Order: sequence, then C-alpha cells, then structure tokens
Amino acid sequence: MKIEQIYTGCLAQGAYYIESNGEVAIIDPLRETQQYIDKAEKENAKIKYIFETHFHADFVSGHVDLAKKTGAAIIFGPGAKTEYDIHEARDNEEFQLGNVTIKVLHTPGHTLESATFLLIDENGKEHAIFSGDTLFLGDVGRPDLAIKSDLTKEDLAGMLYDSLRNKIMTLSDDVIVYPAHGAGSACGKNLSKETIGVLGEQKQSNYALRADMTKEEFIKEVLDGITPPPQYFAKNAMMNKVGYDTFETILKQGNTPLLPEDFENIANQEGALVLDVRNEKEFVKAHIPNSIFIGIHGGFAPWVGALITDLKQPILLITPEGREKETVTRLSRVGYDNTLGYLQGGIEAWKNAGKDIETITSISAEAFSNQFNNETIHVLDVRKEGEYIAEHLKGNSVQHFALDYINDNMNVIDKDKTYYVHCAGGYRSVIAASILKARGFDKLVDIAGGFAAIKKTSLPTTDFVCPSSL
Repeated sequence: MKIEQIYTGCLAQGAYYIESNGEVAIIDPLRETQQYIDKAEKENAKIKYIFETHFHADFVSGHVDLAKKTGAAIIFGPGAKTEYDIHEARDNEEFQLGNVTIKVLHTPGHTLESATFLLIDENGKEHAIFSGDTLFLGDVGRPDLAIKSDLTKEDLAGMLYDSLRNKIMTLSDDVIVYPAHGAGSACGKNLSKETIGVLGEQKQSNYALRADMTKEEFIKEVLDGITPPPQYFAKNAMMNKVGYDTFETILKQGNTPLLPEDFENIANQEGALVLDVRNEKEFVKAHIPNSIFIGIHGGFAPWVGALITDLKQPILLITPEGREKETVTRLSRVGYDNTLGYLQGGIEAWKNAGKDIETITSISAEAFSNQFNNETIHVLDVRKEGEYIAEHLKGNSVQHFALDYINDNMNVIDKDKTYYVHCAGGYRSVIAASILKARGFDKLVDIAGGFAAIKKTSLPTTDFVCPSSL
C-alpha cells in the first residue's frame, strides 16, 4: 500500500494518491490531472476510483476530466447530485482497492454530502481517514457553504457536531488524519501548518473535539469569528457540481503569446481585464494603464477569486518570463477559464512598441514617517480586520477596510484626496492601489514594506492585542 499527499501551497490543499496491488484511488484531485495519470503509469497501476470528499468551494477539482481520461468511477457521499455520471455512495459502503478497502463515512456538516473516507489496510486495521473539510488539524470545516440549502449554518454546525462525535471520534487514536486543507485556507478559522496528523492528538488539542463539549457550545464556537466566504466559493462549488471545460482546452487558449498590437486590440475588443502577476516592485515602476496587479508569488489564486467577481471575465496576462503556463493553470484551479493569452516579451515589449505605461508612487516607511509628522495626510490600511484590531497606526486620518472587500468600499474614499496605502508587507497594498487606480483614484502612494516597516519608525501605533484574545 502506498499513500502520497500531493500538497499545493497556493491553495493550501491536499490531494491524495493511494495505490495497492496495481489499483489507484485519487482523492480530491487538482484541475490539472495529467500528473496523476503519469504517476500511475510509472508504477504500472491503473486509476480505478476518484473520491470526492464534497463539492469543493475553494477550488475546481479535476474529477470530471480525470474520469473522462481514465474511465475511473467518481465517488461522492450520500446526497450528492451532479450533471455528470457518479456513484453516489451509501453510508458505510466499502470499495475494494487492490488489497485495501476504502469505507465511506457520511459526515455532513461542512456540506450536506460531505464524506470522510476510512482506509482499512491489508490486515483489516483502520489505518487512516481522508477527512476532506470535515476535520482539519486544529480546526473543523466552516458550516456555511452548502449549495442552495434551506438549512441554516446553525443547522449544519449541529450536523457537523454529530458527524465528528458519531463517525470520527469513535475511531482509534492511532488513525492517521489526512485533511483536505492546511493553514491559509479560508475553509476554516484556525488550521494548523501541519498537513498530516494523528486522531488521538486532535482529540487532545483540537478545540472542536473536546469530549465535554455540548452541541450548543460547539455551534457557538465553530461559528464565532467566521467571516463571509469569498465570492468565488459558491461559483466554484457549482462548477464542481455541474462540470466544466477540459483543462487542456483552457490551457491551449490561455497560453497563447500575443504581440503588443494584438494584445491591445483583444483587450479593447473583448473588454478583457489585464492582469499583471509580476512582483509588486516591478508593477509600481511600470505597468499597462488600467491593469490590475495580483502577484503570482503571493496568495495568487485566492486573491483572484476574492477580487475578480466574474469567473467568465476575459483576462489577458502580464507574467514573468517562463511563468505563463503556470499562471493560466493557477487561474483555472479557481474557475477563471477565460484567459485569452499573454503579452509576449512582457512590459519591455510594450515599451518598445511605443505604448503608454503608468507608475504608482512608492515611498519608504521612513519617508512616510516624515510626511506623516509634518502634514495632515490620509492613510488607508487594507489588512484584514483581525490584523488591524491587533495593532494599527494611531490618528484620525487612518482609515481601514480589508482588501477582500475593496469592491464594496469604493464609496467610502474620496477621489480628491491623496491616500497612503499600506498592508502588512507590501503585496496587498499594491493590489489595492492597482484596483483603485483602475477605478479612477489617481492620488495614491504605496508604503513599501507595509506595517512591518512602519513599526520600525517612530510613528505611534496602538498597543498590540494578541489575535487569540480578540
């Protein structure tokens, strides 16, 4: 028996490859599926099953494409209804994979069809669970993502409590836990940086698995502090339910080099969004007018999903050389399938063609400190709510809203005022500045290095409040 976790840091997502006696099961595959096929062929094995723990909201799974390519059966838990062929498993139904068995445990709560897959080894021992978004290390899945459900989040939280206690906590302490996500995912509040654990440790350390916890206490604690889900979550979940275009089609269209003239014509004719994924320092020095910055080196896909509201939006790319295919791939993972190509030669080719470029003023924290002390200026802090509450600049001129909700806050800032924009380290502030500039806010100054750099100056900040005590 072989188990391999295939972890994707940008999505904080774990897919799983299980092989026994020449037969393979893939759990929660990524959109690009050739990697699983190649792995199976290398081991002279055949992909027999594709197990989906639930309708994922934070990424588009590769289950539909993988099934078409391999003939493998797609297995969902009870209650899953799709527009493509699946095997809707019964609770406790078992599937033979070589010399091992995979047992379906229906664990509703995160979503109604959520299932945990229990792996029973060659000797009949319960070896591991693939818990999807039902159980994470350090947390449990948020209970507010069910598709078109009449149930409340409180109802689903109650179901999750029962699932954990009746289906998972009854298992042996030495059962290995393989979750669908780790730290950085928006599918939970307090996920561990670790991506593989042991159930006994979770029973001791995971707040949601306390033995003396009542259902009412569980519901209150699980729901406490949950922020609204990113806007793309429901859209990705629906794509996973109804199906999508093949990844190869998306990649062929998006990975197309375009000369500056063709790039500009397509942008105008198709109403395409120009998405610049270079480093923020490069973007502020020179970028195409009205382009949006979301750097490929940061939390790229989740930020695209949070900020670009239309999954069908035509997109043209400015990328670092050699990262064009990667960018198209990472966009497709969160359902942005309408990439039309990339600027061949990048921003230098654009300049050489005599096309207009724009810049964003960026100053050091020290320079900002001097201006802050000498002038009445306006500061825009775009960090998350918890970051801002924990510690921020003092002053009546300081304004805050999280980058996540920038599209909802255009009316609370003034185009006639100059804003000095900062985040924690400089990545999000340039995203915010690019979006604001594209919307007609042209009096913007980025504070390089963000709040981390500001704290090293003499500027007054509020007393630090530990996020865990908020």
